[in-house]
Amino acid sequence: MSYSNRVIDELLDPFKAIIVEDYDKYRNHVLRVYQNCLLLDNKKDNEIKYAIASVYHDIGIWTNQAIDYLEPSIEQAKIYLTQTGKEEWIEEISLMIYWHHKWSAYKGKFAETVGNFRNADWIDVSLGVLTFGIDKTEIEKIRKAFPNLGFHKFLLKKITGNLLKHPFNPLPMFTR
Repeated sequence: MSYSNRVIDELLDPFKAIIVEDYDKYRNHVLRVYQNCLLLDNKKDNEIKYAIASVYHDIGIWTNQAIDYLEPSIEQAKIYLTQTGKEEWIEEISLMIYWHHKWSAYKGKFAETVGNFRNADWIDVSLGVLTFGIDKTEIEKIRKAFPNLGFHKFLLKKITGNLLKHPFNPLPMFTR
């Protein structure tokens, strides 16, 4: 199945040369997270925000060659939002990125979109085990439309490498 999302494709394209062989893996992860967001929140006003957050939420893995990627990912999103005159979205999208791996729910400003984005990513990272009330058949449709292509294996390899380098802080994206 061929699927295109103009916003996602335009935002990801400049990173193709950095992401290289991981591009399709990451693009499909981005599309799964985005589609999960749409299942959790049917407000049209939030679709572009979810697309932007989906593209940038893990991008620091490649731009900074690091598993401690939250701040670099937020910085990339801020650059884009500033360049495109969307400064009013910086706080909300930064919070979406910052909170997307936290164990507990976020309860502050923009709690709905931040929570939906967090849940959407957890749905994908858990391979659909976590559903947050979404019908499992809908999640499976998304997973079938945008196959994993080894994304979770890629993450496991990155995490294992970080564990060997930093045994006392193997998952910094969860603890910061």
